[in-house]
Amino acid sequence: MNGLNRLAKESLPASQQVENAHLHDLKEQTNHPHEHENSAHPHVHSEESLRKIVNRLSRIEGHVRGIKTMVQHNSPCPDVLLQIAAVRGALDKVARIVLDEHLTECIARAAQEGNIEVELEQLKAALDRFLP
Repeated sequence: MNGLNRLAKESLPASQQVENAHLHDLKEQTNHPHEHENSAHPHVHSEESLRKIVNRLSRIEGHVRGIKTMVQHNSPCPDVLLQIAAVRGALDKVARIVLDEHLTECIARAAQEGNIEVELEQLKAALDRFLP
């Protein structure tokens, strides 16, 4: 979503304060069938915003490794379940941040550029897959 597939692969330098543009083109659609299905359009997010999301995901990743260690060391099941709940909560928070970013940046930009219908359809499709 909005180039977040790249976030796991790279860290964004904190000192760099430029806008980061992500184009979802035909090539990316082939490699990522869950991405946008219509014509190419830019998604622009600040380096600061992307860095915050990457940092949260890194903390979640570490937390999941901690849960794995707990299981390997036969920690009590209630303790493991509590930690899993914490990870779920953290992932939900990241999802809310990504959604807020998409609404305030991408949807607003699409409205200004006159292609709001395409963005809303893509958001609805993403939410259908995201929500239980």
